Amino acid sequence: MIKAEDVEFYKENGYLLVRGVFSPDEVAEMRRAVDGIVDRAARSKYDHNAAWQGDYLPPEELKKLVLKGFHDVHYHDAAFTRAAVHPNMAAVLTKLIGPNVQLHHSKMLVKPPEKGAAFPLHQDTPYFPHDNHTMMAGSVHLDDSDMENGCLCVIPGSHKQGLLPHVGKYYLDHRQYPLSAATPCPARAGDVLFFNYLTIHGSDVNKSTRNRRNVLFQYRDPSDPPTEDVHVNWGQGLMVCGENPVYREFKPEYQLR
Repeated sequence: MIKAEDVEFYKENGYLLVRGVFSPDEVAEMRRAVDGIVDRAARSKYDHNAAWQGDYLPPEELKKLVLKGFHDVHYHDAAFTRAAVHPNMAAVLTKLIGPNVQLHHSKMLVKPPEKGAAFPLHQDTPYFPHDNHTMMAGSVHLDDSDMENGCLCVIPGSHKQGLLPHVGKYYLDHRQYPLSAATPCPARAGDVLFFNYLTIHGSDVNKSTRNRRNVLFQYRDPSDPPTEDVHVNWGQGLMVCGENPVYREFKPEYQLR
């Protein structure tokens, strides 16, 4: 699915957009699954607005913005389990991470028309730091995406800078890292943007009359240990490719709620 020069591009720039990973039928299935999750969440006590707060926009503007973001969507619909281990995804992951690839978590991000919230530029590293930095995202586009509806933007090569100081652990100082400093990555439905968790990325507000729906899978080499006991869940660790080279019993601690 990708060539040697694509792998070199990823190593140099920290991201790679791969076209046509998912078919129109597979995209339609995931769209239906997203709609179902949003509907079930709205009828539960767990619905929430995941729009980022902060000082990058005036408070009165932030109040108008909406972002539907739910983690671990493969717990809620099998369409995302199939997507996470899709042969086309595996073909890319084995080239970018290596023969052994493990799912860390998944999430969906829905920017509704005309009021979909922005993501200030940030790195994902503070949320789940790892020792060898193999962690990477595969952001699956369920809609055509451009700057008008808030496509993802990246700063090429920024993964080589290491972890940078964030405001809290959420985003970079927007005065030093404005979104205008990043390269837009417009994509079509079915395309996947892969990027290292050290790569600076973000996106603007959805100003269009169209949805911008993405499902994001975070992957790692199972031999790359986390450096903090954060972002742990009871279903983490599904092997997508290859094997886990170290055998041990997994006994997560959790409480039923």
